[in-house]
Amino acid sequence: MDEAHARDVLAAAGLARDGSGGGAALLSFGENAVFAVGDLVVKVGREAALLERAERELAVAGWFAECGVPAVRAAEPKPRLVDGHPLTLWHRLPDAVRPAGPEDLAPLLRRIHALPAAPFELPARDLLGGVERWLRLAGGAIDPADAAYLRARRDAYADEVSALTPHLPRGIVHGDALPRNVHVGPDGPVLVDLETVSADLREHDLVVMALQRDRYGLPAEAYEAFVAAYGWDVRDWEGCAVLRGARETAGCAWVSQHAPSNPKALTEFRRRVASLRDGDRETRWHSF
Repeated sequence: MDEAHARDVLAAAGLARDGSGGGAALLSFGENAVFAVGDLVVKVGREAALLERAERELAVAGWFAECGVPAVRAAEPKPRLVDGHPLTLWHRLPDAVRPAGPEDLAPLLRRIHALPAAPFELPARDLLGGVERWLRLAGGAIDPADAAYLRARRDAYADEVSALTPHLPRGIVHGDALPRNVHVGPDGPVLVDLETVSADLREHDLVVMALQRDRYGLPAEAYEAFVAAYGWDVRDWEGCAVLRGARETAGCAWVSQHAPSNPKALTEFRRRVASLRDGDRETRWHSF
C-alpha cells in the first residue's frame, strides 16, 4: 500500500471531503497511513490481517477513557473494513503547543503501568511477531540473505525474551513508548498510537528509550530526564541487552517494508542490517 492507494481507500469509505482522497492531509505513514480529515484522524491499515489489532486498539482507547488516562479518543467504537483495509476513526487533537519530550512520556508510562488488568484480554507484547510480515512486504527489494539473517536472529531472541526474569511487576505496557507517541496540547500531554498496548514486562516500555539514547541520537541529558521522571533506569537490569537486541531486530525488519517504494528506506535498512551483522552497537540509526 502506498499513499495513493490509501487515499483511494479513504475515498471508498466516504471519508474524503473532495470525494477522491485528495482533501485529506497525510500525517504519517508507517504501519498505517494516518490522515487528518476535518475534525477527524483516520488510520488506514496496510492489510486485512491488522483488523483484530485495530479492534483491540479501539477497546484500549475506550478503557483508557474510563480510567481517566490522558489518551487519544476514538470517534467510532469499531473499525471499518474497506477494500481489505481496516480503518479506525479518532477525534482530532488540538494543535500541539510544543514538541513532546522524554519527561512528558515518563509520567504517562507510570500511569498506565499502575493500571489493573484490563477488563478484556490483552496479548503479550509480541515484539518480534511482525518480522515475517514486514519482510514479506519488502519482497524482492531486499537481499534474501538479509531477510534470512533477520529471521534467524528473530528466532534466537524469541527464546531469550521468553526466559527473562523481570525487575518490575508485569502489567500494562504501551508497547511503542516514544515521545513521538505523545501529543502535548493545551491541556497537557496525551498518549497516541495505542495499537501495541499489551500485558507483559513493563521493561518493554523502558528499553525503547534506552535504545533511543544508544542508536537514535537522543542526548544523554534527555535520557536522564526520562529516568528521573520514571524513577528507574532499565539499563541497570540484567535483561536489558536481550530486550534491546530483540527490539533492534524488529526495528530493522520494520523499515524493510518501506524499501520497495522508498530508496531512503532501503539505504537505512542496509545500514541497520550491516551494524547488526558487525556487532556494532553504536552506528547511528535514523528514525523513519
